[in-house]
Amino acid sequence: MAMMIEVQDLTKYYGPTLAVSRLNFQVEAGEIVGFLGPNGAGKTTTLKILAGFLAPSAGTARINGHDCVTESLLVRRSLGYMPESISLYPDLTVTQFLQFASRVKGVAAREEKKEVDRVVAGCGLDEVRQTLIAALSKGFRQRLGLAQALLKEPPLLILDEPTIGLDPSQIVEIRQLIKELAGDHTVILSSHILPEVSQLCQRVIIINRGQIVASDTPENLSRQLGQGSRISLVVQGPEAEVAATLKSVPGVTQVAGQGEGRFLVEAGNDLDLRPQLARQVVEKGWELLELRAQEFTLEEVFLNLVTEEVTEEES
Repeated sequence: MAMMIEVQDLTKYYGPTLAVSRLNFQVEAGEIVGFLGPNGAGKTTTLKILAGFLAPSAGTARINGHDCVTESLLVRRSLGYMPESISLYPDLTVTQFLQFASRVKGVAAREEKKEVDRVVAGCGLDEVRQTLIAALSKGFRQRLGLAQALLKEPPLLILDEPTIGLDPSQIVEIRQLIKELAGDHTVILSSHILPEVSQLCQRVIIINRGQIVASDTPENLSRQLGQGSRISLVVQGPEAEVAATLKSVPGVTQVAGQGEGRFLVEAGNDLDLRPQLARQVVEKGWELLELRAQEFTLEEVFLNLVTEEVTEEES
């Protein structure tokens, strides 16, 4: 696969403050990649460098084969950028703003109406296309920001918190739209909503204190970085006795009763204790209503990584 983004030793200082330190990563054409990190980790700085808004202090970033500093105009022609804080002209209507953005992006005059209609329909803006931007809700402003990024169908989309401020139904619609962009577009998005990243992204890059601490699929990160394995059970039996029996199985490190016969069992890494747990329950004559492995969430992996990094640096 061709590489859409190539970042090598990317470093950025704000005065004496180091914001990004020697980042190295690649994004293949057609991927949807999540860019995660706590506040102040360097996410937005990195995205602004990729979008051509900031110059790095050192290192290189290439988009679609073009250097973000020496070929910035060609880079900008290859991407659509939706910043976290979208700059809009409040005295224009939605249609007028998109017409203006089309001209700025070099859309041919004969294609302008068709292109504006396409992004208006795709982002669910039909009902407000003649409304002044000053009168738009936060949700519609987010949609408009995404619509302007999609103009001229750029091969790369950089989306910084694309669903912030949207209601649940709007979030579902925007997520679906982003999913449909995969393949024809490369998407790199920053979001603090970790379940959203799990649903949308094929790969996740986690950054902390200006450095990459993990890069893999959400599933692989859950397997590699989860602390041990977990098994969820629903058992009909005396709660205290069931918990004690489950805890007695070799390899079990913790048993947590969650009420209504539900138990969460934690075990050491690479241990699948489901057969042993089921046997213990059945031999006791209790009803086993549910037994399944429970994966670690991306949020748990993220907190684990970030906490470990902080602990190591402080120590």
